[in-house]
Amino acid sequence: MSKPSGNASARPVALVTGPTSGLGAGFAEKFASLGYDLVLVARDEQKMCALAEDMKELFDTDCEILRSDLSTASGREEVALRLGKGVDVLVNNAGFATSGEFWTVEPELLQAQLDVNVTAVMQLTRAALPAMISSANGTIINVASVAGLLSGRGPTYSASKAFVISFSEGLSGGLEGTGVRIQALCPGFIRTELHQRAGIDMSSIPKPMWLSVDEVVAASLADLETGKVISVPGIQYKVLTTLGRLVPKSLVRRVNNVFGRGRART
Repeated sequence: MSKPSGNASARPVALVTGPTSGLGAGFAEKFASLGYDLVLVARDEQKMCALAEDMKELFDTDCEILRSDLSTASGREEVALRLGKGVDVLVNNAGFATSGEFWTVEPELLQAQLDVNVTAVMQLTRAALPAMISSANGTIINVASVAGLLSGRGPTYSASKAFVISFSEGLSGGLEGTGVRIQALCPGFIRTELHQRAGIDMSSIPKPMWLSVDEVVAASLADLETGKVISVPGIQYKVLTTLGRLVPKSLVRRVNNVFGRGRART
């Protein structure tokens, strides 16, 4: 998919945050299957080691493990230092939602959510770009959400993902001609552990609205090849986001409250 960017390995390297489940694991496996070595970043070292063993067995992939908490300055700094040494792909996938109304959630948890969903994306992207631009090669995938395009699924979560979209789109203009690609990936509902960990009831979501991890990863990589900066996997979500720009926002909020569990989420 891309050539090495001057790193020590003879193989290209992809750094993936939040790779122990769901979409992060999907990206890690996909890049491993394409011949990349991996840098895995998460808090759960045991799960990362298990993933590393699987990737070695399946694809002869070497995995570097960074046990880091991206909600902390020290954790983000550790990953930024690694990115400064050069990688070919950065997947800013780590992120989380929380349950409960905004005014009932502990301020510390809200801040941690923004530090992971927003601050980490900004700081890790900044850390990765100099080496990528110097080698005229690189790819950054910033995992956002349809929630960033259709607000109402939770105020801080939607706002954090809207930042990721605007940030990526803004950077794309400056990166034109550098050999570095950037994408804001905006999936809808994916069958992962995200909602379960947050304690959010998703039973009201119609079956046709669910996407698989493989579908989202494939759509992301296909859109990268065609130069799409904002990637919205699934025809159903392409239609929804297009309609969302055309219909009154008050109607979008009402639909979110009925089908998307817009209340009791942050």
